[in-house]
Amino acid sequence: MLDSLTIGRRIRQLRTERGLTLDALGTAIGRAPSQVSVIENGKRELKLGELQRFATVFDISVDQLLSAEPPSRRAALEIALERAQRGPLFATLSLPPLPVRKSLSDEAIETILGLHRELERVHNERAATPEEARRANTSLRKAMRERHNYFADLEQTAAALHAAVGHTGGPLSQRVASDLASHLGFTLHYVGDLPGSTRSVTDLRNGRIYVPLGQSPDADPRSVVLQALSSHVLQLGEPHDYAEFLQQRVQTNYLAAALLIPEKGAVDILSAAKDARELSVEDLRDAFGVSYETAAHRFTNLATQHLGIPVHFLKVHESGTISKAYENDSVMFPTDALGAVEGQTVCRFWSARRVFDVEDRFSPYHQFTDKPAGTYWCTSRIQPSARGQFSVSVGTAFAHAKWFRGRDTPHRFHSGCPDESCCRRPPTALATRWSGHAYPSARLNSSLHAAMPTSGFTGVDSTEVFEFLERHAPAAP
Repeated sequence: MLDSLTIGRRIRQLRTERGLTLDALGTAIGRAPSQVSVIENGKRELKLGELQRFATVFDISVDQLLSAEPPSRRAALEIALERAQRGPLFATLSLPPLPVRKSLSDEAIETILGLHRELERVHNERAATPEEARRANTSLRKAMRERHNYFADLEQTAAALHAAVGHTGGPLSQRVASDLASHLGFTLHYVGDLPGSTRSVTDLRNGRIYVPLGQSPDADPRSVVLQALSSHVLQLGEPHDYAEFLQQRVQTNYLAAALLIPEKGAVDILSAAKDARELSVEDLRDAFGVSYETAAHRFTNLATQHLGIPVHFLKVHESGTISKAYENDSVMFPTDALGAVEGQTVCRFWSARRVFDVEDRFSPYHQFTDKPAGTYWCTSRIQPSARGQFSVSVGTAFAHAKWFRGRDTPHRFHSGCPDESCCRRPPTALATRWSGHAYPSARLNSSLHAAMPTSGFTGVDSTEVFEFLERHAPAAP
């Protein structure tokens, strides 16, 4: 795209350097002086023929005229100020435009631009509300559903990395994860003072990746390293908004999972299991030595693409609220007015809730549920964490249950949600007995007071990170 502001400033500088007036330049290119002024102020895009005429007059090439580099530092400041005044934020301030004259010093322009950047920062921070997060998550989930949660380019990247370190299959050990880091030019450093707002910190200057020394029992130490390496491989920069932040998280998590569970080996196992009508998330977990949640996520990546089975995935807190969700099998998740699923309450009769009442936590729990959209089969497991217990569920429509181990389960329930009479409204007799005779004291969710991080939508404390890097940077030779 042509940058009319930069081109305009370059034309003005060339005209001045050659001692031409607006009248003289206008005559040379066959345009009125007022038209040349409009062009120099970047208020009109030029056609190719006009660019060629300007280039001929100045005795330069069209490529030189189209250079994206501002012709001078002053021009760069003026261009930045013009762009700021033409942006949507300035329009909301109801301020008159500031003419960019020679009498306006460079220092004054820099101060104005600094104030504008700070206003943008505050504006973006305030815009990163839970509503924005829900909208971004809804849009991202739709995009994932359209591609069946399968990213061919990331699968190819993972395969290339495996080949580079000679990993031919099976579980990816911590040694191979370290080999991957070395292959990509990094050394791993386990530290006890990692900033609390980070999972890892990558020092690009010195080729170091810092990961926490002590991790919670439910965390996979390989995942943190692989996610950090994935961000580097994918060349991800600082996200500009919440949607980009979520997209980056999906990409890094996907690539890390593809490294832990290689596509070819996983598809071979799943295809054989389907032929035997013995599909199971547990087999994927055990074959590659990963957590049940990672295996369940990976199953959703491959099931539709390679097995032709549409599926859904749920991670639900013991309180009944959805933490993560994905579907391409038309199951009806509970949603809010924005179409967001995360944070909504799952029906009490779904497998994701019923599993919390099962005493046997060693075996997977299977269940058929008659829902408004049809009958679905699900398999669920409990996963403890520092934030409480979660159920992780994978399910599919009744027609595809025949491929799964556990399809002979006797557990079957009916769910009428989102109809409130299903499980959200107490039975009439119970309500009549207790209505007006109870006053529960609600537990206030701390997130109500800090809906989004105060240091931006990523929540990373930059000062802490930079101080951390300064402490751990190797001494200069």
